[in-house]
Amino acid sequence: MAFQLIVLYNHPESAEAFDKHYDETHAPLAARLPGLRSYTVTRPAAAGGRPPAYHLVAVLTFDDEAAFGAAMSGEEGKAAVADLANFAGAGTTILTGPAGVVV
Repeated sequence: MAFQLIVLYNHPESAEAFDKHYDETHAPLAARLPGLRSYTVTRPAAAGGRPPAYHLVAVLTFDDEAAFGAAMSGEEGKAAVADLANFAGAGTTILTGPAGVVV
């Protein structure tokens, strides 16, 4: 069963600086994770006149939990995790688990 890593990024002080670092540095680091099957990013829009709860949502999908574990414990995974300190100072919520297809 597919396994996902979902990262919810809180709103940064400077959205411009965050987006620049994410797009130019962090995303390319994460895209090199071995065994990565898909990687999507959403920058949520305001809904009903209220700002979104998060600035950015990243969803990384692996074949299974073992592939996820191998990727995150390797050099590329360690580099991606270490890079969070360079741009995600407002904090993140990290979720992992098996992913199923509904539709």
